[in-house]
Amino acid sequence: MQTIFVMVKCELGRAYDVAAEAVEAVEQVSEVHSTSGQYDLLMKCYLNDGQDIGHFVVSKLQTIPGVKDTFTLITFKAFT
Repeated sequence: MQTIFVMVKCELGRAYDVAAEAVEAVEQVSEVHSTSGQYDLLMKCYLNDGQDIGHFVVSKLQTIPGVKDTFTLITFKAFT
């Protein structure tokens, strides 16, 4: 399982709509947090090993109505 974090810029006034749609419609999205700063949302996503990260972001997240821009962080190891 591959974990990625995607920071999302939304159209003005659309952050809550985008967050709700991501959680409801995209099964790989496990959490969505509202954030301060340049980006409006931070999404934690779990992808199957071998799943194309770029294709997932472009086809599943960037197509959500209200998404303006994304920035993807690929993780290597989780420490507990």
